[in-house]
Amino acid sequence: MSAIAGRLAESGAPVRLKLVQTPGALESADLFASGKVDLAVVRGDVGDLSQARAVAVLAHAVVLLVAPPRTAISDVTELKRSTIGVIGGDANRKLIKVLTDEYDLTRAGVTFKALAPADARRALDAKDVRAILLVTPLTEKYLSLLRDLFPHNARTGPALIAVESAGAIAEKERAYESFNVPKGTLRGSPATPAEDLTTLRTSFYLVAQEKLGADLMGDLAQSVMNARRDLLAELPMLAQIAAPDTAADAFVPVHPGAAGFYDGTRESFLDKWGNAIFLAPMIAGGLASVLAAAWKYIRPVKPQTREEALDALYALGPRIRVTRHASDLDEIECEIDRLLRTQRSRAIAGDRTVTAVNIAAHRLENLIHDRRVHLAAQQVSTFGS
Repeated sequence: MSAIAGRLAESGAPVRLKLVQTPGALESADLFASGKVDLAVVRGDVGDLSQARAVAVLAHAVVLLVAPPRTAISDVTELKRSTIGVIGGDANRKLIKVLTDEYDLTRAGVTFKALAPADARRALDAKDVRAILLVTPLTEKYLSLLRDLFPHNARTGPALIAVESAGAIAEKERAYESFNVPKGTLRGSPATPAEDLTTLRTSFYLVAQEKLGADLMGDLAQSVMNARRDLLAELPMLAQIAAPDTAADAFVPVHPGAAGFYDGTRESFLDKWGNAIFLAPMIAGGLASVLAAAWKYIRPVKPQTREEALDALYALGPRIRVTRHASDLDEIECEIDRLLRTQRSRAIAGDRTVTAVNIAAHRLENLIHDRRVHLAAQQVSTFGS
C-alpha cells in the first residue's frame, strides 16, 4: 500500500491515500469497524466486515500447516495430542475455531499456542510444538521467510500437512475457499509438496466505507489498477491485485463506485450531466422571459415628462375626431384630467411646457364639445329618417 500510495501521488491521480500503520489485519479491521478510517486493508476472515465494501482484492493468503522435515503426517486428522504453534494467533482465531470444529480437535487433544515469527524455530527445535500454522501469500518473499523457519538440507525440507476437508469448510465459511497448493511450491527438488496439496485460502481486500461517494471509489479503483500496472515490474506481488467479486451475493460486497469501474458501467460526465447541459439554456431563456414580463408589471411606473405629456395630448386629437360614441369621449376626458393632475402637481413657476399642456388640453376640450354636438346631430338625423 505504501508503494501504491506513492504512485498515486507521483502520477497526479484524482485520489490520494494517507496511510495509518497497524500491527496487523485484526487492528486494521477494528479501526475500520469503528469508523476511524475511510479505507482499510483487511483479511476476509478477520474482524467485523459487515460495513465493508470491496474496492479491490490485494492478495490471496493460503493456510499452511508446516512440520519439520521427515514428519510422517499428511492430514490434520493425524495431529492427535499435538500442540500447534500459530503465527499471528489473534488474527487466526477464527481459523483455529473452524479447524477445531471441523476436525473435533478438542476431543483429539490438539492445542494451539501463539508464536511470534522469531520464536517459531526455537519452539520447533525444543519440540514445544509439532507443527506451525500460518496464513501467507504464496510469493517468493514470504516463502523464503517460511523456509528459514525450518532446518533443511539438500535432501530434506519442511513438510506440508493437507486440510482435506477444505471444500466442506468453504461451503460453511464463505471467508474461505478450497485451494490446491501446486507441487513444488515450497521447494523444487525434492518437490515440496510432492503433489498438489489441498488447503484453505482467504483474501486480503482493500475495503471502503459504504458512505463514500461512487465517483470517488470509481476513481480509486481505476487509480489502484493503474498503479498495479506501473509497479508490477518492480513489485511482482502486485500481480495478485484483482477485481473483487461483483455479484450481488459476494462475501464482501463490492462498492457501487468500484463495481461501475470494473463492469464498465461508470457514467461519463456527459452521461450524467448531458440533459442538464442541454436543458439549462432553454430553462434559463424561459425564466428570463417570465422575469421580464413580470418586471413590466411590478416595476414602479415612471411619471411622464412634460414633453411626453404634451405628445400624449396631441395624440388624443385624432381619436376625438373619429369617435362614434359619447362614452368614448367620456373616457378621453378622464385621460385628459389624469394627465393634467399629474403635470400640475409637478408644475414649476414659469415653466412654459405647463402652459403648452394647458393650451393643448383646452383645445381638446373644444374638440370634444364639437364632437358631442356632431354625434347628437347625427342621432337626430337618424331618428328623423
